[in-house]
Amino acid sequence: APAPNPLLTSLHIKRTPIHTSAFAAPTGNKIFASGRRRYFHIWDLDTGKVDKVNGSSDRKEEQKSMERFKLSPCGRFVGLVGTARKGGGLINVLDANTAQWIAQVRVDGRGGVADFAWWSDGEGLTVVSKNGEVSEWDGRVGRVVARWVDAGAVGTTVLSLGGRSGRTQLGGDRWIAIGSSSGIVNVYDRREWAAAYAKASAAEKDSPAQSGIPRNPDPVRVLDQLTTPISHLVFAPDGQMMVMASRWKRDALRLVHLPTCTVYRNWPTSNTPLGRISSVAISPNSEQLAVGNEQGGIRLWEIRG
Repeated sequence: APAPNPLLTSLHIKRTPIHTSAFAAPTGNKIFASGRRRYFHIWDLDTGKVDKVNGSSDRKEEQKSMERFKLSPCGRFVGLVGTARKGGGLINVLDANTAQWIAQVRVDGRGGVADFAWWSDGEGLTVVSKNGEVSEWDGRVGRVVARWVDAGAVGTTVLSLGGRSGRTQLGGDRWIAIGSSSGIVNVYDRREWAAAYAKASAAEKDSPAQSGIPRNPDPVRVLDQLTTPISHLVFAPDGQMMVMASRWKRDALRLVHLPTCTVYRNWPTSNTPLGRISSVAISPNSEQLAVGNEQGGIRLWEIRG
């Protein structure tokens, strides 16, 4: 019988252990791959061509490695976490097609960049430093439009955006979830912030004001079901569920219902064989959940609402 998942093709990049790889939206016909090097590779699946992209010489001190990157949902941009921590941390934004440098996002906070997420429209970034300072960068105006502090932040580890706010401001994302090394996950609703940002006068938008976003917002819900550092926060594309997980303890995964922000009690059970979780993904139609573990296994679960 033929193999159910035949190998199509593979690529070996010499002397470069791969740290991050991603398909480029919207077509998925290119793969970006990087390791702890001053360069990354772009593999065109249609032509088979592999391009090596070197970092610019004038930014080599602040971008010594390209191992941490994220592609924007629109496929136009690449966000690279800089290695310099001077002044808090930075992210370099490149054009995904030409690999040319476009902008730099400098963030406040101690310890450097913990994590960042692209707005769903690709027009901005939300960045969090390791001490819980959050910066909202609007690419259309080319600057940070608000800075706020995650409530009770202790060793911030991961950040994720999801859901739809029904507004165009702040990327249109309704929810922001921030996980910490204590296992706490804070969930915030951005709808009121987007409305306030829309109301901010043109004069205020041109100044480094808060644009209507509170400096110390209260989370809608504080989730404390996990007790080890949060490593994964994944929203379902339909915005009705979030997965939170920690790779530091066996079977440390929970599902969160949205918009109620309540944790499902009926799954996973004590018999669910998850293992130490190393990867989590939800299918584009929000009907399947994939969980990978450190033993090298991936299990696929069907989500029934």
